[in-house]
Amino acid sequence: MMRRQQTLIHYSKFLTAALIGLALTACSSGPTVRSDQAADVNFSQYKTFSFVSDLATDRAGYTTLVTQHFKDAITAELTARGYRFVESDPQLLVNFNSNVANRSDTRSIPTTSYHYGYYHYRRGIVYAGFPVYSNDVSTVHYKVGTVNIDLVDAKKRQLIWEGIAEGTLKQKDLEQPREAAARTVALIFEEFPLTGS
Repeated sequence: MMRRQQTLIHYSKFLTAALIGLALTACSSGPTVRSDQAADVNFSQYKTFSFVSDLATDRAGYTTLVTQHFKDAITAELTARGYRFVESDPQLLVNFNSNVANRSDTRSIPTTSYHYGYYHYRRGIVYAGFPVYSNDVSTVHYKVGTVNIDLVDAKKRQLIWEGIAEGTLKQKDLEQPREAAARTVALIFEEFPLTGS
């Protein structure tokens, strides 16, 4: 009988751990990506691009490593689509920004426990009573990253395309920012319109 009690307790703990694992896995999906573009813009008319002189990621007055990672990734994506980087007189200007915010969620996970007892009026039998259902409530703290990429018609000074990605940052992203930037930029540019060139 004692072995049966231990098995039930072990099973209850295992079920709780599995539910926590599923809840955390559900929250670790990839970033949400969306884009918007100006109406009636023929993207194939643009051939060259450059970056704005005061990028949003350079608030400190100098080029940060984050800025360089994003410039490299965006240059790779635009070059792969037939655009050419130029130092002066570009047709497109590129601006981008990245932001990290702390967020918190309260999560409720259902749990089950059994009350065991020795009941003398049942002839000394030890048995499990009815299951007791409850919720384990926990607060989870995490970081959310947002990346915006803007393409501006340099002559008109008009925004023609914007791509945005937002998602939970994993520890790997924080430890490998160059790779994280490249992955995020590639996902954003999946939303970029086909130029036909």
